[in-house]
Amino acid sequence: MTQGKMKHMKFTHLHVHSHYSLLDGLPKIDELLDYVKELGMTSVALTDHGVMYGAVEFYKKAKAKGIKPIIGCEVYTAFEKLTDKRPNIDARRNHLILLAKNEQGYKNLVKLVSIAHLEGFYYKPRIDEETLEKYSEGLIGLSACIQGKIPRLLLANKNDEAEGTAKKYEKFFGKGNFYLELQHHANIPEQISANKKLIELSKKTCIPLVATNDIHYLRKEDAEAQDLLMLINTGADANDPERLSMAQDNFSIISPEEMAEYFKEIPEAIENTQKIAEACDFKMELGRTKLPVFPLPEGKTAEEYLEELCWNGIEARYGLPAQAGKNYDQKVTDRLKYELSVVAKTGFAGYFLIVQEFVKWAKDNRIVVGPGRGSAGGSIIAYLSGITNVDPLK
Repeated sequence: MTQGKMKHMKFTHLHVHSHYSLLDGLPKIDELLDYVKELGMTSVALTDHGVMYGAVEFYKKAKAKGIKPIIGCEVYTAFEKLTDKRPNIDARRNHLILLAKNEQGYKNLVKLVSIAHLEGFYYKPRIDEETLEKYSEGLIGLSACIQGKIPRLLLANKNDEAEGTAKKYEKFFGKGNFYLELQHHANIPEQISANKKLIELSKKTCIPLVATNDIHYLRKEDAEAQDLLMLINTGADANDPERLSMAQDNFSIISPEEMAEYFKEIPEAIENTQKIAEACDFKMELGRTKLPVFPLPEGKTAEEYLEELCWNGIEARYGLPAQAGKNYDQKVTDRLKYELSVVAKTGFAGYFLIVQEFVKWAKDNRIVVGPGRGSAGGSIIAYLSGITNVDPLK
């Protein structure tokens, strides 16, 4: 590749860890984005290990700095099923990079990460291939580092199984939405071997290649600080040559020119980073409250059901009959009708129903809930529906 072409080479880092990869990634979001911009890149992904804690901060700050944010995650895939939690067996897991192309992809990514934590957690939050297939729409997948399933199979000389897995993932995401990931870590023999086999697999299957650098810190000189994080994370002895460490190679943010030089024999791996960056066009809607949909009894609106709960609450709280208009203390009646009219106008009935549901669940499960604070303590709806234990009339 000529020097002129290298100078104008466009490249996007698609495998990036921030400090939200706890005790593993070093860069803070602001520092990450500033350095990406300094190196002349106009887009970057965030793919923290198993979590999306940093997604909103990353999106807002990237937009503010004129950088295109690509929201993703490096998920853990279970050895077999995410429900399996067998000692000395299911602690083994693989890595996989997922990137959100659009709104559906973002929703599916959130769903996968939630399932990984709530159903699949065993040492790490895990999904399995059955779950991945179910929620793969709108996502782009990369085969990840040498901890990915496909590179591991190739390194174990299980070439047929690796090919089968690659084709399966391509089917999950759709043709053109799955890539075999190459990384330049010349001091890691397994990586060099994996790259050769991944290139061969790409030629055989026509699944495209993409270049990444598995970023865990900004600059080369940050390697020692990141290694200290790893020591805290693993509790290992710093002098143990077998301990988990990334100090043997460069896991920093490498410039587009350097990446182009590293992969000059496979320029399509660089070009495909831009192809992916262009395909990822998710726009996060900010500044508008989004609530879960509360499941209502058939034939009832949220306002009607909330009103029904409140009439029933009158009997429980005040010892009065639960039929509208019968033997009520006038102050109770007037206050309730007034609040219900305000809630109907503002569209907050669903919000009250959601809050009373999780407060009730907490109380039923012996989780301490406060009696009410702030303006909520002044609401008779909150009192009658069980959200608070403060009688606003008193």
